[in-house]
Amino acid sequence: MIEIDIEVDLFHPPDMVWRALTEHALLAKWFAESAPQADQPDRLLLRTAELPGFDADVEATVVERQAPERYVLDCREGDRGTRLTCQIVPAGHGCRLSLREVLVHGEWDTDQRARRSEYHQQAVTVRLPAILDWLAFQRVDLRRAEGGLTAELPVVRLLGDVRTHAGRRRAGVIGGGMACLALAAGAAVWLTRPAPRLPEATPQSAPLLVPTPTSRTPSAAPSQTAPTAARSSDAPTPAPIHKPTRTSSATRTPAARLSARYQTVADRGFGYRGEVVVTNPGSTAKQGWAVVVTLGEGDAINSVNWAEWRQDGRVVTFTGPAVPAEGSTTFRFDVRERNPRVKAPEACTIDGSPCSVE
Repeated sequence: MIEIDIEVDLFHPPDMVWRALTEHALLAKWFAESAPQADQPDRLLLRTAELPGFDADVEATVVERQAPERYVLDCREGDRGTRLTCQIVPAGHGCRLSLREVLVHGEWDTDQRARRSEYHQQAVTVRLPAILDWLAFQRVDLRRAEGGLTAELPVVRLLGDVRTHAGRRRAGVIGGGMACLALAAGAAVWLTRPAPRLPEATPQSAPLLVPTPTSRTPSAAPSQTAPTAARSSDAPTPAPIHKPTRTSSATRTPAARLSARYQTVADRGFGYRGEVVVTNPGSTAKQGWAVVVTLGEGDAINSVNWAEWRQDGRVVTFTGPAVPAEGSTTFRFDVRERNPRVKAPEACTIDGSPCSVE
């Protein structure tokens, strides 16, 4: 059975996510335009003919509707039939949305399935959260009983009065009226604008240069190890005949060391999507790699594609499958930001070496 599975954690209550899934005006903003069929409220037409991975518009029939938990559609696209299931489960920070599309009859070729899966992924993990942020901001009361603009943005109301694991309410703080207006503008920004690039900088001040766990100085350890290795390889030997042997032994320095490149590929009002490409220049496959990303204060991972991960405070460690010889592997992750102006992690390393920035 061919299927597409996507799961994303959302910082919004289930009822708000349900609205985005079922209201035609909102569905058009993040997935596809839809039109209900006359006198048939359980049938709708999705305008998908021009979308990646679709050959025609989709005629959808609602077969299950349990607000705000489960929404199931039977979809017909030409001679192909699929079943699309959306499941919403409350979570400590908001809710978790699972989307699954299963091919019931007909065929998908490999390229079409890949393009369709990528479109679903972008819609659910990037555009949908942007619409939810926009809806949430509309519900924020920017004025208090005292009059004037509030200095506190009551984000906790938007999460359905949900508490964090530490039992404390989450609240966004914005210093002054001008910052509130700036946030309002940011929350309405569409994701069609090009992703911002991290500033190019000298190695001493590169934003993606992180300290190793055993050192508090970001650049001192890397800058000192190379001279030490050079001095040890030039140490005097008792006889000249040993020099070629010692020179060849220097080649055991990691000639096939993995490298990583970071890029912010999308941004939205309250977060961004990062991409890391891990490259193996060596002649044999490389296993056991680890990319460590340091997020900003209060930031959290929302979803990850094509890698395993764990977050410990601000530090997120990604691992994945072996990188083929002279090849690469790519993974992406979505971040929910406390400071919506940064749009990038503070640091990135692979096996202790800094990532490059694109």
